[in-house]
Amino acid sequence: MVDYLLVLTPLLLGVISVTIISSITFAGSASTRTQIIAFGIGLMLMLFLTFFDHTYFRRFEKWLYPMAILLQLLCYLPVIGLTRYGSTAWIRIGSQTLQPSEFVKIIFVLVLASYLTRNRDNLFTFKGFLFAFLYAIPIIGIVAKEDTGGGIVMIVMFTGMVFAAGLKGSLFLRLAGIFVVMIPVLYRFLDDYQKDRITAFLHPNNFTNTATYQVHQSKIAIGSGGIFGKGLGNGTIKESGFLPVAESDFIFSIICEELGFFGGVAVIALYSTLLFRMWRVVRNAREVYGALLVVGFLCMLGFQMFENIGMTMGIMPVTGITLPFLSSGGTSVMANMAIIGIIISVGVTTKIKSYKHVVSE
Repeated sequence: MVDYLLVLTPLLLGVISVTIISSITFAGSASTRTQIIAFGIGLMLMLFLTFFDHTYFRRFEKWLYPMAILLQLLCYLPVIGLTRYGSTAWIRIGSQTLQPSEFVKIIFVLVLASYLTRNRDNLFTFKGFLFAFLYAIPIIGIVAKEDTGGGIVMIVMFTGMVFAAGLKGSLFLRLAGIFVVMIPVLYRFLDDYQKDRITAFLHPNNFTNTATYQVHQSKIAIGSGGIFGKGLGNGTIKESGFLPVAESDFIFSIICEELGFFGGVAVIALYSTLLFRMWRVVRNAREVYGALLVVGFLCMLGFQMFENIGMTMGIMPVTGITLPFLSSGGTSVMANMAIIGIIISVGVTTKIKSYKHVVSE
C-alpha cells in the first residue's frame, strides 16, 4: 500500500512553491510556468518509479556509475554547456536549461547503495572505508568542481550512508578529526566568492561583504512578516532587489514575509512530516539496499532543508543550496519528485514482502 503522506506532502509544497513564485514574479511569468510544468513531469516520474521495483537499479550499477560522470561533463561541451552565477553547471536543451548535478545525486545514491550492500562486511576497517571513499570521490569531485553546494550535499549523503551501512562510530570520529585538521588546507583551494561566503558567516556584521548584506536583508524579511505576514504579493524586500533570485535561494524569507510566522511553521511542519515518513520507510525496510537508498535521500533532502532555511536566518553559511520542492528550478523539482517515487517503491516492496511472509506462515 502506498504511503499517501509521502505523495501528498510534496504536492502541498508544490502548491506553496507555485503560489510564492507567482507572488515574487507574476502569475504568468516564465518561472511560474516552468515550475508548474516541472511538477507535472515530476509527478509522472514519481508515479512511474513508485511502481518500478527499485532493486533492478542494482543490475545497472556498472552503467550508472560512468553515466553520472558523463552527465556532469556535458556542462563543459562548448555547444550546450552554460555558465551561470560563475559556475559551469548547466546544459542548454533548446530553449530550456537543465542542471545535471540534480540527477547525478540520484545516480550517486543508487550506485553507492549497491557498492555498500556488497561490501558491508569491510566497512569496519579503515581500509574498507578508504575503498568506499575512493569509489565515491570521482562523482563527488566532478560535481563539487562547479557546484560547491551540490558537492557538500553529496558528502553528507556519503557520510550518512556509510554510517548506516555499518561504519564504526570510533572510526568515524577519527576520520572526522582528520577532516577538521585538513580544513585550512582545503580552504586555500576555494574560489574567492566561496571564501566570501565563509567570511560572511564568521563575521555577520561586516556589511561590506555582499553575502553578509543578503543574509541581513533576508532576516529583515523574515522578521517583518510578523505572525500573520503582509499578505501574498505585499512583500517589500523582493521589490527592493536586495535579495537576488529570491524565488530560489531565499524563497523561505519571502514565505515568512508574506505568510508570516505561521507560514514558516507550516512549511517546516510539512518538511518534518516528509522526513518522518522517509525514516519510517528506512526503519521498516526488509533489505539493505532499499534501506540505504532511503538513507541517502533522507540525508540529501534533510540537509538541504536545514541548510537553506538556516542560511536565510544567518545560522548557516550561504552555499547556494536550494530549498527542495519550493525553490524555483525545474531540474530540482523533477529530481526531487523522482526521489519520492523511489522511496515509495522501497516502502511498497517492503509491505508486499511483509504480506507474503504472513501468508506463507
